[in-house]
Amino acid sequence: MREPETKPSNASVSAFLAGVKDPLKRADCKAIAKMMREATGKRAQMWGQSIIGYDQYDYTYASGRSGSWRMSMKKCLLSLSPIPSGKCVASTAKNNAGTTL
Repeated sequence: MREPETKPSNASVSAFLAGVKDPLKRADCKAIAKMMREATGKRAQMWGQSIIGYDQYDYTYASGRSGSWRMSMKKCLLSLSPIPSGKCVASTAKNNAGTTL
């Protein structure tokens, strides 16, 4: 399996969220971050400079092919992948004004 290009970093999740300029989007991103933390039971970690990661699930098919699913927000756009329980969640979020983040 190829080495992923985006890796965990020491960047601050709080600073990243505080840097979201639009106040509605910032509030929504913080709310989503809280929900993700509660859903995964994991602390947020920055991956690169714009992805907030919460969990990773590594898998291997019977064929030997393997990969990883991540639960993350990129630039405060929500991107959820299936988790081991088999549940899957929507892949986008809308802000309070009803526009896609």
